[in-house]
Amino acid sequence: MIADTSATWALTGAAALGAGVLNAIAGGGSFLTFPALVFAGVPPLAANATSAMAVSPGYLGSTLGFKAQLRELPPALLRREMLTAALGGLVGAALLLMTPARVFSGIVPWLLLLATGLFALGPRISALGHGQGHPGMRQPGLLLVAIYGGYFNGGLGILLMALYTLAGESRLSTVNALKNLNSLVLSLLSVIAFAAAGAIVWPQALWMMAWATLGGWLGARLAQRLPVLWVRRLVIAAGLAMSAVFFSRL
Repeated sequence: MIADTSATWALTGAAALGAGVLNAIAGGGSFLTFPALVFAGVPPLAANATSAMAVSPGYLGSTLGFKAQLRELPPALLRREMLTAALGGLVGAALLLMTPARVFSGIVPWLLLLATGLFALGPRISALGHGQGHPGMRQPGLLLVAIYGGYFNGGLGILLMALYTLAGESRLSTVNALKNLNSLVLSLLSVIAFAAAGAIVWPQALWMMAWATLGGWLGARLAQRLPVLWVRRLVIAAGLAMSAVFFSRL
């Protein structure tokens, strides 16, 4: 049962604000929004869908920020990648909606731990692709990552950046542009699927979207002042703490 108190509204609002800041600086915002919704009484499956909705506006802003880099890429490539990301997002969302609530509750701690590990190893994973490339893995890899992103958003950006680097894309600005574009597409399609299935708790989603947008605006200004290493360590600590809490609830 969802707790409709001033404390829970403050908790979800603060989590969304922090998520917007984190996503603008280093990523990992879902480590705040998803647990906050669960602690507020939202069932885990609905919390996952609502969290995806809450952080989705940030992807649009990030994509617009890299529009110059996207214009440099062949339109046919962008269409192919967007179609693949959309398909993967829908498949992932469908898999989530077909997962029994009890089963999803049982795998949530493992998903959080996996996402935390991906976030912690992100720079090392991305570095593996320098000096070599495997272009053939680009589309199949994108489909698999998009399915994961439609199912559980945590660590999505790290996986996409690692995929493009391993596939041979050497320009970091292009990697970021494609990461943001495909995150936007797959998140949009998965959120539409969640909404159609009635999995989103709308009052909390709209409330958190507003705060996440404000957090993104603040984060963009803090990005030049805060050491990214400190922020990454904070996100990793939060991810490990949330994983431990959810394991204790099994």
